[in-house]
Amino acid sequence: MIHLGRKRGTLIARGFPGQINAEVEERKSVLSRYVVIGLFAFFAASGCAPNQNQMLDNAQAMALQTAVNRGQFDMGCPSATGVVLSREVVEPALQGPLVNGIRRAEFTIGVAGCDRRKSYIVVCPEGGTGCFATGPGPFHRDFQ
Repeated sequence: MIHLGRKRGTLIARGFPGQINAEVEERKSVLSRYVVIGLFAFFAASGCAPNQNQMLDNAQAMALQTAVNRGQFDMGCPSATGVVLSREVVEPALQGPLVNGIRRAEFTIGVAGCDRRKSYIVVCPEGGTGCFATGPGPFHRDFQ
């Protein structure tokens, strides 16, 4: 049996020498894992939220205008207006030391005018110069 204690900042261990070293190293290893996991969680939680909100705020006006332009064309209604229904930052599917995808702001925007309404998903890639409105496709009920 090993007893670990502290005396004036030094670690004191009592027991068999080989066993002491192994247990001390194991405790250090476990402790360092918890410290690394804790630091990672702290930095991930503290760094993401403000950056995401700032990214969404910066892209929202362009996304809204992109959806309104698309809606005015699709509906043949130059007086159509838009409203942001939801927004989120989508993280890339691939992330790692060698592969990095592009984060993107994704908005759901409703466009209404001339007695018609449509909704669009608008995607704005981080670091890009514009946004694009995804439109009706084979999985959307407006597809013809």
